[in-house]
Amino acid sequence: MAYLRAQATEFLRALRRHRESGPGTGTGTGTATGAGTTAGANGALGDPPRAAQPTDDVDAARALRRAARRISGTLHTFQPLLDAGWAEEMRPELAWLSGTLALEHAYASRLERLLQALHRLSGSTAFPAPRPVGRATATAPTTALPPTAPHTHPASANRGNLTVGAAKAGALLDRQLTLARTRAHSTALQALGSSRFHAVADKVALLASEVPLSSAGRRAASALTPAPGATTGAAPVDLRPLATAAQERLTDAVAALPLVTAGSPYNAEALVHGLSPDPAPHPQDSPWHQVRLLLRLHRYALEALAGADPRTAGTDGTPEDSVDVRLLAAGEALDRHRDASEAAAAAAQAARTPRIAPATAYALGVLHADQRHEVEAARYAFQHSWRKEPIRLP
Repeated sequence: MAYLRAQATEFLRALRRHRESGPGTGTGTGTATGAGTTAGANGALGDPPRAAQPTDDVDAARALRRAARRISGTLHTFQPLLDAGWAEEMRPELAWLSGTLALEHAYASRLERLLQALHRLSGSTAFPAPRPVGRATATAPTTALPPTAPHTHPASANRGNLTVGAAKAGALLDRQLTLARTRAHSTALQALGSSRFHAVADKVALLASEVPLSSAGRRAASALTPAPGATTGAAPVDLRPLATAAQERLTDAVAALPLVTAGSPYNAEALVHGLSPDPAPHPQDSPWHQVRLLLRLHRYALEALAGADPRTAGTDGTPEDSVDVRLLAAGEALDRHRDASEAAAAAAQAARTPRIAPATAYALGVLHADQRHEVEAARYAFQHSWRKEPIRLP
């Protein structure tokens, strides 16, 4: 499958950029890289070395996550065409990698979202400056990932515009989420220096040149290479049945969503759980998170279909008809749903801190309710975007 090989090449290119960024190459932990990984990342691409840019490490980490998600999603959707043992072994490893690399950015974005909400709810005209997610300062010379920003309060100059409870709530959230971000940064560094990551990168390097196929996949791929003397024009591998199955799973999951509740102006059940001492995720959010995952798999399947059908590609080889405005709007709504639900959970977790002042607990409670209303707004936006007719970009 050309789409899998293309995503594997993107993974290796991002890995090389990640190693070239900063003073230290490789994983930044002093661990020697595997020979197969190094050869795959450099030999498969064949690009000359270039000078690292300040934001290269951030962009490379994002590209690594992006390629890992797409490879894992494609393995899930088109597994009947692939070697079953190989695909089942690769998918959890890619999910582990993308999830580990995404944590630091998630904590930084969550803190920024909550601090901005505190300023908005307090009626402050000054908003906190965005916290740097990338390489802000040079710390250890062997660090390959962007180091954690110094422990500063981005809204410290403007905290005078906040109430006392909101200011203390912001400081508490800053301490907790900055600590979580620091731990996520260390975990990512350890992951990129582990033998587990090198094994994943070696397999992706092999995937860039050859896709392990099942017997059914080999029979379908044999049509691409006509026998000597045979007429050309054989049909390519038909990915449409498996892509249609992914779309049907998404449609069924959306049909099971409580869209009537999402369309109401007030959902009291979404706030009751926030008062519970149980720190488990909100019970209403799970089906929405599942729809977000299935929507992502559907989008990746469409990308694979567009790459497999030359009629849908432009002169530069990129898909022309692979961007569905309706799917983009629905995906953005579900992303906002996830961000707001996780931010609400962080506010509720901070409110459970022992011996905090009543004003601080009150501010965190208002912040939690605000983020749960953001969840409802995202569900309402998804409902409207999903019910619209599909519109594709020209």
